[in-house]
Amino acid sequence: MSSPAPRRTLVLGGTRSGKSAYAEGLLAADTAVRYAATARRVPGDDEWDARIAAHRERRSASWQTIESPDLVGELSGPGPVLVDDLATWLTNVLDDASAWTEDTLPPAVTRRVETLVDAVRRTRGRVVLVSAEVGLGVVPETRAGRVFRDQLGILNSALAAVCDETVLVVAGLAVPLSSLAGDPAGAPAPVAAAVASAATPPPDQTASPAANGAGTATPSRPVGARPVMPAPATTGSATTGSGTSGAAASGSAASGAYSGATAGGAAAVGGAAGAAVASSTATPPSTAPVSTPAGGSEPAVVAPADFEPLSPQPVGRPDVAARREAVARIASLAVPVGGLGELGELGAWLAACQGECPPRPPVQARVLLVADDHGIAEAGVSAYPAEAGRARAAAALAGTLPVTIAARTAGAAVRTVDVGLSVPVTDGDAGEHVIARGSGRIDRADALTSEQTERAYRTGQRLADEEIDAGADVLVPASLAVAATTPASVLVAALTGAEPVAVIGRGSGIDDNTWMRKAAAVRDALRRAREHLRDPLALLRTVGGSDIVVLAGFLARAADRGVPVVLDGLVVGAAALLAEELAPGAREWWVAAQGSTEPAMTLVLEHLSLTPVLGLGLRTDDGTAGVAVLPLLVTAARLIAETGTAADTGIVRLGTA
Repeated sequence: MSSPAPRRTLVLGGTRSGKSAYAEGLLAADTAVRYAATARRVPGDDEWDARIAAHRERRSASWQTIESPDLVGELSGPGPVLVDDLATWLTNVLDDASAWTEDTLPPAVTRRVETLVDAVRRTRGRVVLVSAEVGLGVVPETRAGRVFRDQLGILNSALAAVCDETVLVVAGLAVPLSSLAGDPAGAPAPVAAAVASAATPPPDQTASPAANGAGTATPSRPVGARPVMPAPATTGSATTGSGTSGAAASGSAASGAYSGATAGGAAAVGGAAGAAVASSTATPPSTAPVSTPAGGSEPAVVAPADFEPLSPQPVGRPDVAARREAVARIASLAVPVGGLGELGELGAWLAACQGECPPRPPVQARVLLVADDHGIAEAGVSAYPAEAGRARAAAALAGTLPVTIAARTAGAAVRTVDVGLSVPVTDGDAGEHVIARGSGRIDRADALTSEQTERAYRTGQRLADEEIDAGADVLVPASLAVAATTPASVLVAALTGAEPVAVIGRGSGIDDNTWMRKAAAVRDALRRAREHLRDPLALLRTVGGSDIVVLAGFLARAADRGVPVVLDGLVVGAAALLAEELAPGAREWWVAAQGSTEPAMTLVLEHLSLTPVLGLGLRTDDGTAGVAVLPLLVTAARLIAETGTAADTGIVRLGTA
């Protein structure tokens, strides 16, 4: 697959290096650029006013200039956005916090830097950032000068770690630096750790972000690059990813993509500190891997020998031109302005996913149900016993589960796959897709081993390929596992920074005592998950489960192949968060079926910027709401394709004839 166009670009350079002109040239073809100018006017400084005026005259008249902007707010909107420049923004941040004379760096500075980096990381549109490279300008050898130099270095390093490309401009010449992203020796430390170390540097020493970051605690919310993905275990190996030869691995992370491992080592991605890389690939879990439950047998399923190490990349976006054409067509129809409501929005999204307008009605919908057993069910966190998961799978196979009935009504095919039931649904089941017969109890032990986690992710990818190759034009995945909302809540809390009590709902209809047990389980599991915030696969290994990992791989691969997916339920929502981490941009291929009474699902929807289609209050947790959306997709496509236009029908509003 060809590398996608960069979405986030960091342009570095010294004073008068030509960095601003180069950055503006990257967006010369765009006509709706929002130019975020960070410079603040200084009364009486005519030279500074002249510089600002010169920059403004050089910009296209169609650009919108936003002075003294809320950068985080601007980055949350659609692109393209050009920010010029971040050194000036940092100066304003330090000014606002009165940081120049403080003995220690005010926490407000760290928070604003982390928030900005996180906003860049999660931006959905094209963004170009301009910043001054440390050392290419004159910085006074004073305490204030050292504070500025150190904090700018930390900011630039963190931004380079989350951007798809970094360019250094010297004397008007641009030098790409993206190829350096795979070098673990140069990887910056987490922002919070580096800021803490560099807050009060000795007078004769400049703090080193990479050095000072080692061994420090990571922030509650991840800032910086997505982490290294562990290498797959070789057959007969006692541990997975035991080598630490990533520093010598050839190849680098291209355009913000994960770099796979080579020859048994792990290749680092810019932004993960060297110490963190070693921790995520070389250190075995602190607790024993999940053991095979009594009466079960570990399935002897091994990834094919010709599989390459996992190398997820950002996925391509749905077709913007097709979406614009759909919006324009909707505007021309013989209906009141906005008359199609959310159906019009659904149709435009479908057109973008299919790359054509009018969109085709999706008639090959396929539902994937994954069955699994979670060890955390032993803690009494569900209203149902653990064995109810097997019963739900049996009901799905018999066609008596709500989702299967809804699927028959909608004309969708249903496939039920056992990925981790402790006891197979049917005798003699070979368990082709089984990852482990039950998962570990996540408040005390890891859910899976590293090898099982990687195999589960690949299994999800393979299942998506099978459904799409069979003709699927829209997919609805779901989990049938009991107690699955507990690991899902842990994952949501870990990725959003929420507290345990803020993510726990009533799930399967639990009472107060069960709710308290669930809260304790989420709290303890979240404590174990904290050290893996930067490593999605390690997070899934520690507090996930076979079903969630399979669903994450399924969602990522579907997006990569350009097939839309309807999300329904907290378990699928948690998997979607991880899929977006592992395949940035995947969320643009999804639509949310409904809201939820589960607080964690509300956070998922906010995190992924998804608006629910329905508000039926369904709590079957088996994909029924997702299937209920399918007829609406067909209706939306046909409305755009078959509704007469105002010009053709003569149904024209007053004053427009």
